[in-house]
Amino acid sequence: MFEILTPLAHDAGALALRHFGNLSQSAIAAKGPLDLVTVADQEVEAMIIAHLRDAFPDDGILGEEGGIIPGTSGRIWVIDPIDGTFNFVRGGPQWAVSIGLWDGSKPIAGIIHAPVMGITLTGGTTDAPALNGRILPPLAAYLPDRGSVGVGLGRAIPAAERLEMLRFLTEDAGIMFRCCNASTLALLEVATGEVDGHIGYGESVWDVMAIWPILTALGAVSTLDWSKTPLTTKLQFVIGKPALVEACRSLAPS
Repeated sequence: MFEILTPLAHDAGALALRHFGNLSQSAIAAKGPLDLVTVADQEVEAMIIAHLRDAFPDDGILGEEGGIIPGTSGRIWVIDPIDGTFNFVRGGPQWAVSIGLWDGSKPIAGIIHAPVMGITLTGGTTDAPALNGRILPPLAAYLPDRGSVGVGLGRAIPAAERLEMLRFLTEDAGIMFRCCNASTLALLEVATGEVDGHIGYGESVWDVMAIWPILTALGAVSTLDWSKTPLTTKLQFVIGKPALVEACRSLAPS
């Protein structure tokens, strides 16, 4: 599978790079407040879809920009062509191509390619997680005296709830937080050990599908039950090292 996905993700990243830093204002549109889409997002998604349909004709496809293409296999490829479009437009390096695979009940494989940062992360239920080809070790133990999490602050969750989440982290739990405006890269930091977990408040399925099976293969647990989660819903979850997830469990829906 990754003999197909890896060159595809790299080609998609190269296409995005041709637009990076060269977008005119007419090539950028707003889908909502602080939610941007560019011609680069659309071209990259179209290219990925075309290649996936050739390689896996029976599978469905769900793209952030184009909606769902039905399939017959029960599997669905979930694409975020440029996760971190806001960063992309502003000229920042924290954006990535994200391609994940859903088997009908859970995420099972994914690839994330961040071309400016020189990062490619792959893995899933049958493929050991690897960063630029190097097999990653399992997640280390959680150390509460230096706890750190990434946070996603989507507008689908009311502002009061987002602020309460940040208050809980800093005052009640004593955990540092960081936000990079690109969910895939924030979650990638769990895999590399830079943070202990991630708290998602309003992410979409395409933001997390590729990284999710990689993290679970490394030993991460979560509060999210994928068997009860529609692919169209906005997500609210905690994922990461087991002790971290337990410490923050109150932040996720019961």
